Amino acid sequence: MPNLIRQQAIDGLQENDSFTYSRTFNQKETEIFGNITRDYNPVHYDLRWVKVKGFNGLICHGLIVGSMICEFGGQVGWLATGMNFKFIKPVYFGDTITCTITITKIEDSGRAEAKAILINEANEQVCYAHLTGRLPHDHEREILRLMVEEGDPTNRLA
Repeated sequence: MPNLIRQQAIDGLQENDSFTYSRTFNQKETEIFGNITRDYNPVHYDLRWVKVKGFNGLICHGLIVGSMICEFGGQVGWLATGMNFKFIKPVYFGDTITCTITITKIEDSGRAEAKAILINEANEQVCYAHLTGRLPHDHEREILRLMVEEGDPTNRLA
C-alpha cells in the first residue's frame, strides 16, 4: 500500500492541496539530534537551566520539531530551496505535534511554495514555516510510480 502523500504526488499536486500528520517527540530522539547537530544547549539537557529560563521541563530542539516538514518533502520528492521557520512555543518530551502543510503556489516550471502549521495537543501553534522548492516533473513522477509498483522498498512510510 503506497503512502497516501506519495500517491497524491504521483497523481499530481495542485495549489491548496493539504497534508496532515502527527508525531510524538521523546527525549532519546532529542539527544540523538543534539549529537548529530552538536547542539548541546542546556535547555535540552539540564533542569537547572530550564528552570531559570522559565520552561516547564526540558524541551525538544526547535529544528527537530521543524523537521516534520521533511516527511512531506520526502514523500512527494520536493527539492527544498528555502525554509523560513518561526518557533512560537516550546515542545516538551511526550508532546504530540500535528503538522499541516498546504501548497500555496505552483509555477509551470515546478517551483512551488507551501506553508506548514505545527500544533500541539492543546491546539496551540508551536511553529510556522514558509517553504520554497521544486516539485517533481512528469518524468520524475513516473519514477515515483515505478518505485511504488516495486513496493517502494526504501520508503519506511510505505
